[in-house]
Amino acid sequence: MSQVNRRSDPAPSRWSWRMQRLMLTPVFRFGLRAGLPFAITLGTATWFLSDPVNQAAIRDTVAEARTSIEQRPEFMVNLMAIDGADNALDAAIRQAVPLDFPVSSFDLDPNAMRARILEMPPVKEATVRIRPGGVLQVDITPRVPVAIWRTAEGLTLVDGTGAKVGLIDRRGLRPELPVIAGEGAPKHVGEALALMEAGAPLGARLRGLVRLGDRRWDVVLDRDQRILLPAEDAVRAFERALALDAVDEILARDVARVDLRLSDRPTVRMNATATEEWWRIRQMNSNQ
Repeated sequence: MSQVNRRSDPAPSRWSWRMQRLMLTPVFRFGLRAGLPFAITLGTATWFLSDPVNQAAIRDTVAEARTSIEQRPEFMVNLMAIDGADNALDAAIRQAVPLDFPVSSFDLDPNAMRARILEMPPVKEATVRIRPGGVLQVDITPRVPVAIWRTAEGLTLVDGTGAKVGLIDRRGLRPELPVIAGEGAPKHVGEALALMEAGAPLGARLRGLVRLGDRRWDVVLDRDQRILLPAEDAVRAFERALALDAVDEILARDVARVDLRLSDRPTVRMNATATEEWWRIRQMNSNQ
């Protein structure tokens, strides 16, 4: 029997054919070209960063690099300039925002400093910025006191909005400011100023204003006299009382109270001396 020569089949095997088809797929080729190197790099980096020694070395390197940048002369702040504040407020701001110069601008938080300064009662508005040349610039708009609020705790300066500005030891330190007292008086400081302006003809006789029950005002004069004003239209009622005084000089007499709380029925109360004299005269007349 003759031997038959077997020829090898030139067709690729099934697995070889599938591999060739897979290599022709764009997604698979992109994965080999980009995805595989990325996965190897990510795995290597993850393994490297998982070592605590390597982590500490990286942190130290970053900290040293950051420090070398932050401590450069062009980023250093050497002084603080405060504009718009008097000497006392200037000193108070420097105490509230203590800084040890020179300091890196990266270590400063202007917004936090501004918030801290705005918490101070004498400050109405403030801006904080770092000027070229290493200067921390603080611009202050102070509150302007317009009245003195007398309470059991002492004398407090208040501005036109009723906000507290600061304390004073005695009335004589600010003689040009009017005195107000009573619960809720600072909330109505605008009306109080209008009353003080209307009472200017009284001069030094006008001692101040007292808020009663956070509803209305009493005008306090010397000689222990008071003008009781209504809750509404207080300025107008006060002006009527001054007009009446200009005609009849009622405030120059032995009057203790002028009650204007009822606009259609104003009343006058005499002081103790005048009342006793009136009763004495009445009794004399009754005995005759």
